Amino acid sequence: MSDVSGQAAVVREVLPVVAARFADLVTRVPPDAPATRDWTVADTAAHVAAVATRYRRTFGGPARPPAAGVDAITVDTIAEMNNRTLREFTERDPAVLAAALRADTDAVLELTADADHARPVPWLGGSRVPLGGVLAHLLNELLVHGWDVARATRSPWPVPPREAAPFFDLFVVGMIRNDVGHLLDGPPPDDRRIAVAFRSGHTAPVTLVLHRGRVGVGDPGAPTDARVTFDPATLNLVLFGRVSRARAALTGRLRVTGRRPWRLPAFLRTVRLPTNAAPLPAG
Repeated sequence: MSDVSGQAAVVREVLPVVAARFADLVTRVPPDAPATRDWTVADTAAHVAAVATRYRRTFGGPARPPAAGVDAITVDTIAEMNNRTLREFTERDPAVLAAALRADTDAVLELTADADHARPVPWLGGSRVPLGGVLAHLLNELLVHGWDVARATRSPWPVPPREAAPFFDLFVVGMIRNDVGHLLDGPPPDDRRIAVAFRSGHTAPVTLVLHRGRVGVGDPGAPTDARVTFDPATLNLVLFGRVSRARAALTGRLRVTGRRPWRLPAFLRTVRLPTNAAPLPAG
């Protein structure tokens, strides 16, 4: 069982290490090699570097009004924002991107060193995420896109559960506890109440409840429809469309049980994450 209050400290500890590992990876492989179906290695490095730059600017200056259209973003339109950012963020030299990524990551950590990591801050789609969850999001960007580059170039890229777990605890659950805004707007909501318990040895136990299109945290001990027992790295890759649920189940790193496990797909149609920058087919 994980102490959620300690996850922010884990993020702060491992974030510069993973940033350095990602920087080393993208400077060792061909920049024009395809990393996903749409992005090269250089594009992927630019995307992650742009995220770090955005957070450095967020924490390093006076509060500014959100850019036009940011509050209307949903998980289904984040791809458009990412593609627009890549068109505007034109640097593609891996060495330059790697240096900028490491510098911006260090700056983000320095700027938030004395901050309250439980304090909600505005994020995309009108949502609000704990500050520690924003740092966990940057860490997850490095881990997931590092997985993309490593898989495409047959390079090693271990993702220990300890590094992957804060994304679920601090970002996903943290956002749901605060405000998801318009981020999950999309298909017509299912009127059924669907409760799903999430359990792993590296995250705090939590039950998420979906009812009429809104998701919240359920009361401990309340009845659930499905129980997801997971390895944090595997769950993150499943949620971002990198690994199928069937493949994850075959490895034993994601198991679904409960009274009504067939309700999980309906739950995940609403409680979903972006799956843009799809991975290359397995080869």
